[in-house]
Amino acid sequence: MDFKFTAEQEAFRKEVQDFLKREAKQAGKDWETGFSREFALKLGAKGWLAITWPEEYGGRSATSIESLILSEELAYYRAPRGVQIIGMGWVGQSLMRYGTEEQKNKYLLDIGRGKTWVCTAYSEPDAGSDLVALQCSARAEGDNYVISGQKIFTTGAHLCDLIWLAARTDPNAPKRHRGLSMFLVDLGTPGITVRPLINMLGKHEFNEVFFDEVRIPKDCLVGEENQGWYMLVGALDLERSMIEMFLMAKRTLNELVAFTKENGIARDPLVRQKLAEIAIEIEVGRMLAYRLAWMQSKGITPNYESSLTKVYGTELDQRLANVAMQILGLYGPLEPGSKWVVLQGLIARACLFSVSATIFGGTTEILRSIIAIRGLGLPR
Repeated sequence: MDFKFTAEQEAFRKEVQDFLKREAKQAGKDWETGFSREFALKLGAKGWLAITWPEEYGGRSATSIESLILSEELAYYRAPRGVQIIGMGWVGQSLMRYGTEEQKNKYLLDIGRGKTWVCTAYSEPDAGSDLVALQCSARAEGDNYVISGQKIFTTGAHLCDLIWLAARTDPNAPKRHRGLSMFLVDLGTPGITVRPLINMLGKHEFNEVFFDEVRIPKDCLVGEENQGWYMLVGALDLERSMIEMFLMAKRTLNELVAFTKENGIARDPLVRQKLAEIAIEIEVGRMLAYRLAWMQSKGITPNYESSLTKVYGTELDQRLANVAMQILGLYGPLEPGSKWVVLQGLIARACLFSVSATIFGGTTEILRSIIAIRGLGLPR
């Protein structure tokens, strides 16, 4: 089995690396803010933001392998992709599969070029892992739907233009999942309120979103009414295909290895063993990610495979953060601004972020159930 990339693919990787090195140098401290419309527009202009999409929608009709290479390099250089991943990764894909021609023509090009940003509204105060319990409602009134309810942990809602919304259109459906529909809604619509939530890192990245009798035209419905569950689970499978996470881990590992060499602790057998173990796990994770890319190249939507990859990758992030904290000792918890901070305070932030990584997009407990049922054929 040959895992080598072709000469053309390696040339593309070099092109991406050169671009990112220039951009990182020019951006300075703004590079790691996580959200940059300017950077999104630059990627969009090159056809890289939605690289696998058709050219008429702002892409380059590239292969899934080219998309993998791009995602790996963007992750390794910690490029400020932010919520752009949502529009590219699952909302745009869902629109291409289920949307009308009018919806595709209206939204996809601007999303693919980085002009329009989209956030996802699934979770509610009483509906997280159990999404079929969601209560945010959309009732039909003439040529409109009227949305009422609340969403929570909506990443990037304060920055975005559109919201990809799961709502209940049939409260009397015999099976709860058969009463859900998906909508694409303009966040500037009257009656929508976005309230910030501050995460463990002290950052404003996600929000509560309230819908107070929000009236939207019926053409905001994507796909068929009451068939949104099937679209929702497909989008979640794409969201969990986090193929870039292992290059982010590799960048952190490389920086940690360099630190141990510079500070004379690289010869400690315990340090060496811990770092070697993480290096092995990262390479295993990359093979899982490559499997997802191969499946997508064949038109197969990863199901339990994406759950498996997310569980492994997010728990690997926690193990990496824990090992780094052990190696750095009292330097580990220091954050940017401290006189004695090392590695730009990355490890303290990684420890805090890694807690949420095993929760968002599906908790590890739920994903293990998916792996057991769909992957191993075990009973519910």
